Amino acid sequence: MKECEFRASQPQTMWRVAGCRWKREVRRISSAVCHRLEDEGHWIYSPEWWGDGGIVGHTVFRSTSEHGNGVVSVAAYPSSRPGPEEWPKIERRLQERHVGVDSALKRDEQLKILGYQWRVLRFNDDTRQSTVKVMAAYRAADPASLYLMQQPHCLAVPSDLKSMVSAGLTALSSSGFNLHNAVNGKATMNVLCIGHGGGSLPLFLASKIRGAMIDVVEIDPVVISASIQAMGFPAFAAMRKPDQLSVAQPAESANLLWGNMHDQLSVHKSDAADFIDICSNIYDLVFIDAYDGDDIFPHKLWDRNGPFLKSLRSRLDLRHGTIVVNLHADTDENSILPMGKYVMQVCRAYKELLGLAFAVSVPWICNLTLVASTRFGLGSAERRLPMSSDMVLNSLASKSNMVDFLLDLPFPSLQYIKRGFVLID
Repeated sequence: MKECEFRASQPQTMWRVAGCRWKREVRRISSAVCHRLEDEGHWIYSPEWWGDGGIVGHTVFRSTSEHGNGVVSVAAYPSSRPGPEEWPKIERRLQERHVGVDSALKRDEQLKILGYQWRVLRFNDDTRQSTVKVMAAYRAADPASLYLMQQPHCLAVPSDLKSMVSAGLTALSSSGFNLHNAVNGKATMNVLCIGHGGGSLPLFLASKIRGAMIDVVEIDPVVISASIQAMGFPAFAAMRKPDQLSVAQPAESANLLWGNMHDQLSVHKSDAADFIDICSNIYDLVFIDAYDGDDIFPHKLWDRNGPFLKSLRSRLDLRHGTIVVNLHADTDENSILPMGKYVMQVCRAYKELLGLAFAVSVPWICNLTLVASTRFGLGSAERRLPMSSDMVLNSLASKSNMVDFLLDLPFPSLQYIKRGFVLID
């Protein structure tokens, strides 16, 4: 179903707040949780994007993958925030951004907000790959127009991306990288994201770090199409064969919606190993979040004897290069760090590759975040001190407040760094 047809066929409540049922649920949440409600991707909102409590979702994208992901679909669910009372303020911010691009802006060219939705990407109608929040808007001069903008500040999947961001950026900072200069745009931070999903991770990084130059590698063009066509990811970022991506978002909206972010994002339709072989960039930070339709992390991405890890190592900055991997648990044991034989093999492969690695557990879901680094702080390399678990964790914790402040995170990074922390031996 096309987006315009979808909008016309749905009741207005689909784009408005989730309703009285959701408000009653919020009132029952304890004050210990409510103090983080400024985070629009907080777990408290998960009933909205999972369609719990009778909330009905609508399929807005559906296509079959030829790259092992099965049926790729996107479903839409109503979002309660931001509420209608907040929309005028957001519209004014969009207008100010547009004036910065085009000083001849007329009143009837302004964007008016239609509402907000959650968009959930699934493989085979089962495996939930990504959840994003989108804003729908139209031009005052053309009520039939529709613009979708993914909200880059919102990470809601439900905690794995928050864990990856927290652990990855604190590890990078602890390794001597000047995150302050990158955030302010005074220095370049080269980032590689392997696995695209809905695109929320690269958008979040680009919105928070002005100096971030982000390459995204995704092998499946259907996934890229889903993110652009149904999840509000900017079409301008697609670098390879955009004519095959079913792009529906009008090109003229790019500057208005995204500002200067169009210079920071590049999405490449490619196999990860092939891309690493041909690219010439040296990366400061690499995120790997790649699973197929059967929810399997490809063996070639952690094969000790395969070409991928060796090529990836050559593309990392030798001073502070950091790799962050999202791993699904492979054990049913009731443990805060559910790490079985398979996951441990992956962790040790990356530890052998770079020299130091640690893992933390992700709250609420059976995932782990693995971080491997070419060097770690505390001057240990120069002093030749043995690295202990306490030493590494203390170094990470000492950088967490700085990361929170520089990126204005709506969630505390420390809670993701210390949960189930283990140094890989």
